[in-house]
This record gives sequence, C-alpha cells and structure tokens, in this order.
Amino acid sequence: VQLQASGGGLVQAGGSLRLSCTASGDIDRISGMGWYRQAPGKERELVAEIRTSDMTNYADSVKGRFTISRDFAKNSVFLQMNSLKPEDTAVYYCNIDYYNRYGERYFGSWGQGTQVTVSS
Repeated sequence: VQLQASGGGLVQAGGSLRLSCTASGDIDRISGMGWYRQAPGKERELVAEIRTSDMTNYADSVKGRFTISRDFAKNSVFLQMNSLKPEDTAVYYCNIDYYNRYGERYFGSWGQGTQVTVSS
C-alpha cells in the first residue's frame, strides 16, 4: 500500500492549512487512518486519528485547532489545521489501518510526508 500526503506549506502563525492523504493498493476495508508528525530531533507522534465509526482521537496539543475527517470510499483522510503555531512545524505523515483482499490486517507503511512550516 502506498500513501500520498499533500497540502503542506509555509504559513504564518495563526494561519490555516488543509492536508490530504490518499492510499492506494490492495485495500479491501479500512479500519482507520491517522496523521502523525515528526519535528527535527524529535520522535514521530500521533496528531489525530479517525476510525470507520467516526470515532476520533487527537493529541492534546492540537485539540480545538485541528479537525480530522475521512472519505474511506476514496481511501482518503484529511486534516484541517487552524490557528497554527510555530511548534506545529514538522513533516506530517499519514497512515492506514486496513484489511487486504485476503482478510489480513496491516498498518500501512509510511509515505514521504508533507512539510508544514509555521513562521512566527
């Protein structure tokens, strides 16, 4: 399975960006998709995730500012990021929890990510 993330860029503090991610490959059913980020010198961390049930989970640092949404019919997930802060600067990656045609469950490999840079 391949993941293609897009929508990153350079924005001033207080601005907004909308990230998109689409997965392709042998995907029969999606259990969930999520967004992660990795800043220089730091470990990758979960930003937000959404399940087929529409249950969501957010990192405390982004609650109230970021909104995750999905279109699993198109193997896609989105992240609306508002009120961006310099500390949101990172490479953002998406990932997928899915079943293939054989009923095997996988947590998808990482794509190349999309850079988000927030200037102060």
